[in-house]
Amino acid sequence: MSAAELIVIGTGRITTGTGRLADGAAQLAAGGAGEHRTLIITLFAVFVAATLGITVWAGRQTKGAEDFYAGGRQFSGFQNGLAISGDYMSAASFLGIAGAIALFGYDGFLYSIGFLVAWLVALLLVAEPLRNSGRFTMGDVLAYRMRQRPVRTAAGVSTIVVSIFYLLAQMAGAGALVTLLLGITSEAGKILVVVLVGIVMILYVSIGGMKGTTWVQMVKAVLLIAGTLLITFLVMLKFNFNISTLLGKAAEESGKGAAFLEPGLKYGVTATSKIDFISLGIALVLGTAGLPHILIRFYTVPTAKAARKSVNWAIGIIGVFYLMTIALGFGAAALIKPETIMASNKAGNTAAPLLAQEIGGGADSTGGAILLAVISAVAFATILAVVAGLTLASSSSFAHDLYVNVIRKGQATEKEEVRAARWATVGIGAVAIVLGVFARGLNVAGLVALAFAVAASANLPTILYSLFWKRFTTQGALWSIYGGLASSVLLVLFSPVVSGKPTSMFPGADFHFFPLENPGLISIPLGFLLGWLGSLLSKEEPDVKKYAELEVRSLTGTGAH
Repeated sequence: MSAAELIVIGTGRITTGTGRLADGAAQLAAGGAGEHRTLIITLFAVFVAATLGITVWAGRQTKGAEDFYAGGRQFSGFQNGLAISGDYMSAASFLGIAGAIALFGYDGFLYSIGFLVAWLVALLLVAEPLRNSGRFTMGDVLAYRMRQRPVRTAAGVSTIVVSIFYLLAQMAGAGALVTLLLGITSEAGKILVVVLVGIVMILYVSIGGMKGTTWVQMVKAVLLIAGTLLITFLVMLKFNFNISTLLGKAAEESGKGAAFLEPGLKYGVTATSKIDFISLGIALVLGTAGLPHILIRFYTVPTAKAARKSVNWAIGIIGVFYLMTIALGFGAAALIKPETIMASNKAGNTAAPLLAQEIGGGADSTGGAILLAVISAVAFATILAVVAGLTLASSSSFAHDLYVNVIRKGQATEKEEVRAARWATVGIGAVAIVLGVFARGLNVAGLVALAFAVAASANLPTILYSLFWKRFTTQGALWSIYGGLASSVLLVLFSPVVSGKPTSMFPGADFHFFPLENPGLISIPLGFLLGWLGSLLSKEEPDVKKYAELEVRSLTGTGAH
């Protein structure tokens, strides 16, 4: 199984009988556990109703552009750190990593490390300077000392493309998770689930703006941490809080022996897989600092100090969560047979729900049903919060960068700007729903990793050059954004993600020539190279005075919004 196959949400019925877990999951998927589905539906409904209530409340307090885009800059460092955690810990983190560890041991845990280390880049290079330099979007920073219209257009296009990549992953994951757990087998039912998730997402953003989205993300972060903490406690209790016993049992039950706890089980098979892992690692570590829905969170706090504090809180919260994925993944490996996990989902994506069911008492117990329902609801909450943040980021960039500063040339009122953002939310949500319907059977991990690669290729080089290189020019910015964007997307189109494998977008075709499933190893250095080369070859003289102003502003906060 390749790196991009870590999370493929399956919706099929389990056909192998490997114990009560497999039977219970099969019954649930096939519609034989009505009381369980009722419990899950009730929890889903309670969460959606509660968060929509929060959204409506926040929407009534949204008066202008600053409220819609940045929540009035009223959130504290802790609140924003909690919201960042909720925005960042997506379905890939909660469902995928547990499954990857359960099936591949040590190599599966490498995903957790990559996601966490990425925050050091965001903290050290991006958080504080970006908060000081911009107002609402990444385009504000890039346009500060360059020609407004071309740079804002490029920033808007890049933001929307990255967000849609990430949105596809969440929409596909949401649709597949709900259809699996609720026993929906018809194609029409699966499509309806994706549509309903998209509608809820549109309501969150268009009504509540940044305030509503932030509160939803905070609630979701608390739920996710609490749910994961409960599962971790119960797993460790089963092994008398002895991590060595847990790991030994996991290695024994995995069928791989000591190799399960050592590197190389997954990524050491071939030279291509080793290079693919390097490419994936680079994309994960550098991509976070260029993700639009993460960048806009730095504008919701009143000062750069609060932005830095929010990242510190986020690192702590996310770090604790990723440490607990050890208990989730290895606990699943120790308590559930690998064939049972893979029978439910070939990539192991249902390992965490199956683990919750097992330690709650099993498929036939009330405790197992309750714990399975709770963890399923938490997973669904995770997806809803992330898609809301992504939609807000892309609609904000469209309204603020493209509509106000490019189309209207800065002449739009705040009321018109917010109206444009809300309509953009509907439009982008509709696109996500349509693409999500077609992508519901695609590889979710591949889409997530690709979003990181595109962000690191197009956004990060331009941000760093703008903040720290005085010779950077408009041409350099355009070459970097469009070059990084085009190269990463093209390499994906001609990679095994799209064709040439049973798990590809088009499994019956094979037109790939790029062997890696993540383009980061090629497209990220190319984005940096094009930014440098475009600036050197540009006939435009760099605005040294503007750069000096930006440098003082980014480092000291003087004149920041």
